[in-house]
Amino acid sequence: MSVSESLFDQPVSEQKESGKAGLLNRVIARTIDFIIVAALYEVIPKAGFFAGLTYLLIADGLFDGRSVGKKLIGLRVLIYNNMDRVRACSFRESILRNFPFAVGFVLFGIFNMVPLIGWIFSFLVVAVIVLFESLVLIGSEHSMRAGDELAKTHVVQERQEE
Repeated sequence: MSVSESLFDQPVSEQKESGKAGLLNRVIARTIDFIIVAALYEVIPKAGFFAGLTYLLIADGLFDGRSVGKKLIGLRVLIYNNMDRVRACSFRESILRNFPFAVGFVLFGIFNMVPLIGWIFSFLVVAVIVLFESLVLIGSEHSMRAGDELAKTHVVQERQEE
């Protein structure tokens, strides 16, 4: 039986517990993903904004519930559904959970077009959204940020095979 079969095809009660993802690991993984978004935005002429936005929205649906940053750090986004089963985050849930960051990215793009002082507003909008999401995550009993609450997802540390 493969790791993905044992993780996703068993009832929650029969699974070995995957550890809750630590705050530092989540921040590092998200930072890697933001670096990818920024690189797409800057490197691809004219379409970079849309490439970055697309990656930002669907990233957690890639690689069985892992964005590039989460894959590098060893995190996974899971959904515990009503039938007491676990499955990886799909593109639909990824879009829902990353919607707050996507709103910030779109507002960043709009404000960034304003001459002279647009970058100040861009920075403030992004900072407010990241700060809000961080405070919700820190204050949450289940380590869920607003996007996780919206999509009903949980970020877990993947088990290390022995």
